[in-house]
Amino acid sequence: MSPRGTLLRFVVLVACAALALAASLFYGTAGLGAQDALHALFGGADETARSIVHDVRLPRTLAAFGVGSVLALAGVLLQALFRNPLADPYVLGVSGGAAIGALLALIAGAGAVATRSGAFMGAIAAIGVVAAMGRGGGMTRLLLTGVVVASACGAGVSVLLALADSGQLRGMVFWLAGDLGWADDAGASGLAALLALGLALAFARPLNVLAAGELRAQSVGLDIRLWRWVIFLASAVLTSTAVITAGTIGFVGLVTPHAVRLAFRTADHRIVAPGAALLGGSFVVIADFAARTIAAPRQLPVGAIMALVGAPLFLALLRSTVSERSWRQ
Repeated sequence: MSPRGTLLRFVVLVACAALALAASLFYGTAGLGAQDALHALFGGADETARSIVHDVRLPRTLAAFGVGSVLALAGVLLQALFRNPLADPYVLGVSGGAAIGALLALIAGAGAVATRSGAFMGAIAAIGVVAAMGRGGGMTRLLLTGVVVASACGAGVSVLLALADSGQLRGMVFWLAGDLGWADDAGASGLAALLALGLALAFARPLNVLAAGELRAQSVGLDIRLWRWVIFLASAVLTSTAVITAGTIGFVGLVTPHAVRLAFRTADHRIVAPGAALLGGSFVVIADFAARTIAAPRQLPVGAIMALVGAPLFLALLRSTVSERSWRQ
């Protein structure tokens, strides 16, 4: 694709992200019009309008974009690392470990901060188990270890749900299905999105080399072992960050890299990584907007919305011969 065509598609991605953010900020079910929401965003309007925009919509919108960006980038990293187009951020069992940590905190009656801490510690524990058991066996052993750990964590989640009180059960299930209701720190969420974009640019060259194979990496002097562990740990940290913020939201890291490769007709990670970060953020913002408005005043799980859209979209991408050729380039 020509540089002009690539630039045009990036402009379209940025425009889509801006439209998704604007729709999530300026429209909702509170009876607040777009013009009033815009005034409230910049400190105008009444106190109620400012509270709706600054305390509810803005943190949740930025959190959705940040979660989508880090999950999409984690998917790009894992697919390049394992040279497997079906690799997904949850394949390492990180989300399962985070879910177990959070559920244990909820069962103990902990608050939001302690629950987030439990999710983070669970994610780190899962990373440690995968790294320790998969060491010395190459990427195939690491991938298989992650699948086994993820399966074990899924069983652990089922046991914890069975042991939970009926009053706690609904909140647990809702969080497991993806919930942005806890997103109350706009600064941290925006920083996560910027971090995802920065990592996308910083890791582009080594990702290209790793995706080309070990012989190519050795010929250009890339430290394969070092970069494998750097990318592995980066993807795990990104995934755990998303799980802590919004629970388990699937398909973002699986679908968006394929969609970007198809749209740009390239497997160059200098394009795929930042493009996936933008597209993933937009996807989750749109899914969260739909979750808040479709069945208002009730809210649907964001993860369920993503699964309903992501599953058929991924099947459509699998049928595309262009997507297959772009991965093999």
